[in-house]
Amino acid sequence: MRREDGRPGPEDDVEAVLDELYALPPSEFVARREERAARARTRRRAEDARRIHAARRPTLAGWAANLLRRSRPDEAERFLELGSALREAYATLDPSGLKELSAQRRRIVSEMSRQAAALAREAGHPLSDAVQRDVETTLRAVLADPQAATVWEAGRVEGVLTPPSEFGADAVAAAPARRASTPARTSRKDTATARRTKDEEAERRRAEREERAARAREEARAAEERLRERLTAREEAAAALERAGEQEREAGERVTALEEQLARARTEQRRTHTELGRARERDRAAAKELAGAEREAAAVARRAEQAERDDA
Repeated sequence: MRREDGRPGPEDDVEAVLDELYALPPSEFVARREERAARARTRRRAEDARRIHAARRPTLAGWAANLLRRSRPDEAERFLELGSALREAYATLDPSGLKELSAQRRRIVSEMSRQAAALAREAGHPLSDAVQRDVETTLRAVLADPQAATVWEAGRVEGVLTPPSEFGADAVAAAPARRASTPARTSRKDTATARRTKDEEAERRRAEREERAARAREEARAAEERLRERLTAREEAAAALERAGEQEREAGERVTALEEQLARARTEQRRTHTELGRARERDRAAAKELAGAEREAAAVARRAEQAERDDA
């Protein structure tokens, strides 16, 4: 569909179409992709049709990762910023600092993957343990690899993104031991000056590393705390929803019972109303018969009196 001024509408934009496709569950992806590609071909946009048709159907783990990116944009942005800070820290920290950041990274990734699993479950596509592990692997890659972060930021993950082996715990294990270089023969004064300069430079670099490490640790702690708050809020909301659902069910049961009771009462009312009508009919008939009997008795009494007077 084109706008009235002749320019392409939103559905003609390839990027918008790709965003739409990767927001769909995998089971709906192919049919919608072919529909959008056919539309582009019909409108003589061959290159757009080629790009759309080339889009790969995401795995369930890829879709869940994309769902997390789209559904939690603020947390996703902080996660991407954290990844940038962690990559810088991993490039400069010593093994002891790397171990601490690795532990924080694992906790954050685990909490984010749980959020992705909860979102997928709400969308009607629960994740198996294996698929959730694939989501965790992808999130680790997002923290470790700028290219993976770019793919996830666009919300177009197709499969499992794999983190580089040199990032994280492997980097700690593989960190080479520092070896002092062999100094050239110089004078004692030059050697002392060079040593002081080297020590000052090493101290400066160490202070910079510690500052970057402290900043990265603080950012990781803040991100972890925000994630915990989100999870707690989510759990509280889910519990409140469950309580409200239970209360609604109980109220519904009470309404049903009262409606049944009301129906029985109305049936009883109709029955008693009918009986009341019949009783009134019987009462009127009895009153009529009584009046007739009274008139007949009075007439008999008058005849008897008249007969007595005649005899006298």
